Amino acid sequence: MTFRRTVLKQDLVKKLYPDSISIRSALQLLRNEIDLCPELKERISRAGHMRKHTYNFEQLRLILEHFSLTPEDYNQL
Repeated sequence: MTFRRTVLKQDLVKKLYPDSISIRSALQLLRNEIDLCPELKERISRAGHMRKHTYNFEQLRLILEHFSLTPEDYNQL
C-alpha cells in the first residue's frame, strides 16, 4: 500500500480514536498523548516541520510506532 506524502491530522485521529465524540476531542487526545511523552514530541519535531494540519510520512511512522501499530495495521483501521 502506498502512502501520500502527508497525512491530515483529522484523518489520523479518526482512525486512532474512533469512539471519540468529535474530531476536536480526538485531536486533543492525540496532543495530550504526544505531550505526555517528551521523547516522542522531540522525535516528531526532528522528523520535519510541524505543520498545522498535516504530518509527513516520517512523523506518522513515529506516532504509529508509539501506538505499537504498523502501517498495514493503520490502513486496516
